[in-house]
Amino acid sequence: MTNVLFLCSQNRLRSPTAEQVFANWPGIETSSAGLNHDAENPLTPELLQWADLVFVMERAHRNKLSTRFRAHIGGKRIVVLGIPDDYAYMDPALVTLLKAKVPKHLRA
Repeated sequence: MTNVLFLCSQNRLRSPTAEQVFANWPGIETSSAGLNHDAENPLTPELLQWADLVFVMERAHRNKLSTRFRAHIGGKRIVVLGIPDDYAYMDPALVTLLKAKVPKHLRA
């Protein structure tokens, strides 16, 4: 089982959508969190430790993750999806984009 963590800023739109879209994907467990202090579910060192693979929506998220959680990242694979904050929760266009970008990293 691979633990997959999806991160965005607030954990309100993009990362919870990704968590939901891939929740029943074979061989993985999903979770999501936000990198901002006022996120719905703020990222914790424990959640980061749980994750085997981390997806961030934007390059800025990877930078914030590296700055704030450097000691907890270890050798984890961090994938930048390049998905801007232009979508609502479960927006069909967002779901399509996630399904196009995420699975190739889950097979590796």
